[in-house]
Amino acid sequence: MNIVISKLIDDFLEHMEIEKNCSKLTIRDYRHYLISFNKWLSSTLPDKNIEDLDLITIRRYRVYLANRINEKGLTLKKVTQNYYVIALRSFLRFLIKNDYKTLEPSRIELPKTESRSLKFLDREQIDRLVISIDTSKEDGIRDRAIFELLFSTGLRVSELVKLNHGQINTERREFGIIGKGGRARVVFISDRACEWVERYLASREDDYYPLFRRYSGKESNEDNGEKMRLTARSIERIVKKYVKIAKLPVDATVHTLRHSFATDLLTNGADIRSVQEMLGHKNIATTQIYTHVTNKQLRDIHKTFHSGNE
Repeated sequence: MNIVISKLIDDFLEHMEIEKNCSKLTIRDYRHYLISFNKWLSSTLPDKNIEDLDLITIRRYRVYLANRINEKGLTLKKVTQNYYVIALRSFLRFLIKNDYKTLEPSRIELPKTESRSLKFLDREQIDRLVISIDTSKEDGIRDRAIFELLFSTGLRVSELVKLNHGQINTERREFGIIGKGGRARVVFISDRACEWVERYLASREDDYYPLFRRYSGKESNEDNGEKMRLTARSIERIVKKYVKIAKLPVDATVHTLRHSFATDLLTNGADIRSVQEMLGHKNIATTQIYTHVTNKQLRDIHKTFHSGNE
């Protein structure tokens, strides 16, 4: 690999961590995308350096991405190819801000990709999901509390797994978190979610620090039970398990519950700015993806004027 570019990539990733306060997951992904570019450039055009980049080089790189085979033996999806290019543009933008001469990132256009359908569960499907949980056991009570909390708050899975014992104020029905990008927000919980969180806490006989703990494997008191904390991957497996048991028509994930939280609020009349705040979105445009499925005015117009409703 080009050593100079490797050093610049390290500088950029440090900038993301310290100044942009990006998550470890985001930094990990950007490192992968940029190292892949550096490897390709070093093997394909070894004489090229960062100041020599041009649109022809970028086009060749995109052809490489379009034909690249992943570990499953498949070519990269368009949206995945775009992630590589987005990372490269961000890297170039950082370099220009720091007075390096290189290709202007705005000249690199991203092709439009097919919009992905927004998956969410309605209230009846949420109920089917949560009643499929056997709450006669400790892990069942925990799982019900997890589902109720996810639907009640719209938490990201990364935010959920970081919650600690005693963090949720069940009297005030709220708690504070530091979300994506280091943005703080207050999270509110419903009466039903509060009831199940209290039941789960009452069932706990340990004093481990993590709110949601695992029940399999070896017990560990190390670091206040930190090794007992459920991981994001574990939460994802739990959701998949009950989606299958409930036989839902939607292949729901943890993020589907976040979508369901947002659509439930908007469908019942919440304003989009408030939902943006509760979701922890930096930009209102991110929240607006929900409006086309929750716009009550459009639904009423369809009901009133479409001939099929007569």
